[in-house]
Amino acid sequence: MQEAPLIKLPVGSIRPVGWLRRMLELQRDGLNGQLGSISAWLDKNNNQWLSDSGDHGWEEVPYWLRGYSSLAYILDDESMKKEAKLWFDAVLSNIKEDGFIGPRNFEGENPELWAQMIMLWALQTYYEYSGDNAVLTAMTNYFKWEMDVPDERFIKGVWQEKRGGDNLWSVLWLYNRTGDTSILPLADKLHRNTSDWTMKDALPNWHGVNVAQGFREPATYYMLTGEKRMLDATYAAFEEMRCRYGRMPGGMYAADENARVGYSDPRNGAETCAVVEHMASDELLMAFTGDPFWADHCENVAFNTLPAAFTEDMKALRYITSANMAISDEKLHGPSIDNNLRGMLSMSPFSSRCCQHNHGMGWPYFAEHLTMATADDGIATMLYASNEATVKVGRNGRNVRLKQETYYPFDGVISLEVETEAPVEFPLYLRIPSWAKGAETSVNGIALDVENAEGRYVRILREWKDGDKIKLDLPMNVSHTIWPENKNSISVNYGPLTLSLKIDEIRSAHDSRDHEFVQDDSHWQDGVDASKWPCYVLKPASSWNYGLKVNSDNSPVDFKVIRKAWPADDYPFSLESCPLEFTAVGVRIPSWGYDDTGMTDILPDESAERAEEKSIPLIPMGAARLRISAFPKCR
Repeated sequence: MQEAPLIKLPVGSIRPVGWLRRMLELQRDGLNGQLGSISAWLDKNNNQWLSDSGDHGWEEVPYWLRGYSSLAYILDDESMKKEAKLWFDAVLSNIKEDGFIGPRNFEGENPELWAQMIMLWALQTYYEYSGDNAVLTAMTNYFKWEMDVPDERFIKGVWQEKRGGDNLWSVLWLYNRTGDTSILPLADKLHRNTSDWTMKDALPNWHGVNVAQGFREPATYYMLTGEKRMLDATYAAFEEMRCRYGRMPGGMYAADENARVGYSDPRNGAETCAVVEHMASDELLMAFTGDPFWADHCENVAFNTLPAAFTEDMKALRYITSANMAISDEKLHGPSIDNNLRGMLSMSPFSSRCCQHNHGMGWPYFAEHLTMATADDGIATMLYASNEATVKVGRNGRNVRLKQETYYPFDGVISLEVETEAPVEFPLYLRIPSWAKGAETSVNGIALDVENAEGRYVRILREWKDGDKIKLDLPMNVSHTIWPENKNSISVNYGPLTLSLKIDEIRSAHDSRDHEFVQDDSHWQDGVDASKWPCYVLKPASSWNYGLKVNSDNSPVDFKVIRKAWPADDYPFSLESCPLEFTAVGVRIPSWGYDDTGMTDILPDESAERAEEKSIPLIPMGAARLRISAFPKCR
């Protein structure tokens, strides 16, 4: 068994403040927090997770519960904690005699175990918060049941076979808490029955969500075996997906259901499920490897793609979010997108029953990984946002509090303060993002030598005293990325933020019970006032078909940064409230419009006819629901 260089803190150890706290509060008051009283799939009457005779709730309950419970514990919300416990008590009190957890479903003659894999993660969060040993007993007995299932009937089927790594991680999680070696053969069994994510120059499946969570399976198995080829396979799978379908801004790839040859333009986006699942993979891989690469990628997705998948009040989301999308409507867009159903691009409470219930883990899991413990009894700052973290440090496991204040990612200055009852020696690791060239660090006003630290850690080993202050300055430099696979298009970055054209919106609300605007699997609980949960169609009210004029070094011409007041409500991811705006020179390309399905067309060729030049406004991608982020390059 490998020792993880980084250790996740128990849920509730990190209390976010500032914009991230605001995001979590919006989630509580929005779809994830209120879904239990809205979605028919979570209706307690005759629910599969509450009754053996139930007929609904299969994956939706655990999908929802793992994000909901994490949110409840982070916010320390008594009402939410009570609701979560109702479900956990039901799961733990309804264990079958053979150890099986939850509803028994089958794919043919084979037991269906995908929903159980999700519930295991939710139970892990509950145990972290409660210390309820019934969780450990239930998981142990369930894993013994799994070991008795013949290989030929074990995790066979589309979802569970591709996503067996989720189950594998739960086995290792349990072993780390009980030391029970009798369950470790199950890890080997899961690995040999899970789809082979070690394939060279290919992947076993190109479904966007399967890739987002499946690619980490070899690295998870590496934690048991120590085989470096397994760890290398996860890096290779990450790169393979990008080589084929992922050369675009925002950290994701083109898999609007399944990735397809010939459909890798930045107009082809990713499911919200894939977005949050990939962030979860990044967070696990941070712990498994200690590699800052995974934190960089997690921030890229979190800041540039995740916020734009939701309305600002987090009461509606869309199934697919793309780097380039100049329209967000209810139309059928196949074959331009793979999933030719209505409502794939519109913002809706019922965009899809999977994303509808699964999206809730994105921001809470991100918050849980801001600060991590280290294998040498120290602290690592991994993802940056204002928070207060309580961590056991030093050989004697003394509790210290590390307070972080910052407007990151909208500003690169990060201030930290140590609170401790007595002096204590421990190492503090500060992650320096790979983009942060020229980073500077000081302790109590004394500068440290951190030259060429980007993409690495600054390790500070000392005896820390109460009130010690650390300052980290990450210069928010302007950079650009060229995307050769996508017609040499260009995106502009400001620190960890990628920029999009600011497009004025016409936003129209529609009844989300109207199946012209949403999918047919949308089901409300009886008595819900659907008028409080509309869906939205977003159309542009300003021109969007611009290329970006660049200099000989590909830097944007006449680029300017405009800093604005921080929003009073602490929500920076909207057109109106974003505290950063930029200007550059754009070149209109008249032939670039919509395709025959009404969807944003693919990038024009570099030879496309150009029209007038003008100064265009840019904003961070995460604040742009309509966006052009990969621009045709114009010299």
